[in-house]
Amino acid sequence: QVLRKSLQKGVVLSTGSFLVYEAHKLISGFAEVHASFRVEDVIEQADYLYGSGETEKLYRLLVQHKNSDDAELLWRLARSSRDLAQLSSTSAEEKRQLTYDSLEYAKKALEKNESNFAAHKWYGICLSDVGDYEGIKTKIGNAIVIKEHFQRAIELNPKDATTIHLIGIWCYSFAEMPWYQRKIAATLFATPPTSTFQEYAANSHLKLFTCLYAADPNFYSKNLLFLGKTYLKLNNKKMALLWLSKAKEYPAQTEEDKQV
Repeated sequence: QVLRKSLQKGVVLSTGSFLVYEAHKLISGFAEVHASFRVEDVIEQADYLYGSGETEKLYRLLVQHKNSDDAELLWRLARSSRDLAQLSSTSAEEKRQLTYDSLEYAKKALEKNESNFAAHKWYGICLSDVGDYEGIKTKIGNAIVIKEHFQRAIELNPKDATTIHLIGIWCYSFAEMPWYQRKIAATLFATPPTSTFQEYAANSHLKLFTCLYAADPNFYSKNLLFLGKTYLKLNNKKMALLWLSKAKEYPAQTEEDKQV
């Protein structure tokens, strides 16, 4: 009887162990499924916060995933860090740190997925921002690299309006470069990067910016500003006034909109 009870107890224990094991497998399976959807969930939440202008909440959400291997999360973190740096409430010290952090996140995104157009775009943007702290020589020296990443982003996604805009800004910046900066560029490059406002207009960037406006009038306040500034440089004051007026009337939602 004792032996029978012991055997029965053993069977109960074995059955219990088996059920625990099966439950563990089931829970593990759910955990794996959950993990596979986790990145998508975070991205969905991040895009909602970005669209809502919740800069600080977005950063707090994404910075938890700074060690992620997912390029989609990392470039969004780079963008979020940069946006937080742009806020007027951010101190100068925090702004500097966030600017360098954003470049690191964008760089990591590229390392994880070289074929991600947004990673190229935000690497170029963040590299340009860091140049503000590194001095004019470094900023000019990085110019070719920045343009290469913008061009690569367009190759990967020809329909991305922001990157087209950024190429236009790049051309505008070099067209407006003062003589002493051109001398620095000449010492850094065998063939220094150049651009004129005539080239800027001729290579269809003005046309592209106008098309972007036609497709989406609220695309970007800075797009309107640079259309106006470029027409002004081309001595077309009538068109300059048109676009600068649109920039002035643009509803300011972000810190950059207010600056524009």
